[in-house]
Amino acid sequence: MRHLACRTLLAAGLLGAASAHAPARADSTPPAALAQNAVSAYEAGRFDEAAQLFERAARAGNRLAQFNLAMMLFRKETVAPEPDAAWRWLRRSAGAGLAQAQFNFALLYDRGSGVAKSLPIAAEWYRRAAEQGHAEAQVSLATMYYVGHGMPRDFAAAARWYLAAARAGHAGAQYIVASMYESGEGVPADLRQAEHWYAQAALQGDAAARAKYEALQARPADAAP
Repeated sequence: MRHLACRTLLAAGLLGAASAHAPARADSTPPAALAQNAVSAYEAGRFDEAAQLFERAARAGNRLAQFNLAMMLFRKETVAPEPDAAWRWLRRSAGAGLAQAQFNFALLYDRGSGVAKSLPIAAEWYRRAAEQGHAEAQVSLATMYYVGHGMPRDFAAAARWYLAAARAGHAGAQYIVASMYESGEGVPADLRQAEHWYAQAALQGDAAARAKYEALQARPADAAP
């Protein structure tokens, strides 16, 4: 649970920083401005102030603030009187459709971290994030299908989600997709596709992918897969 998405979520919609001396009434300051001020406070190391501002924005429905407050609570950078506050804020952000929150919420149930382990719940939230293009969620869901982690093994479904992550630039997924095309596991065997995806992973510095690519390049053209 390493993500406190301050800088990244700033680019995703925390617009217009308000003055640090703005009135403290939640009904007078836009939630996005509260969240922006919270980001500034957090980056300056003023965690108590950041948590208070995130909470005001979170209670006003800002899903980015809900997520960031949850991460602060999980990381014990702030405290709340309710023991399940971190879970509740993360759940609200996930339910509001924030892909990173959905992924982190899935991780809780996948690992049994502070909650009863539930692979079906994990798979559902991985799926929601994956459908929004979250590459790590796509890989996690693909792996559940590939190894039969809490669901029947389904190589075709695994290949579909690995391929989605590979197209998004996930080097690990690119390597796996290449190996699936090489072996014909979950997809029709296709050495040209295997070469392509090994090459993509190699371009990102994957030494094993480069070796596989070079081996395929040296393979006789009429060799069987």
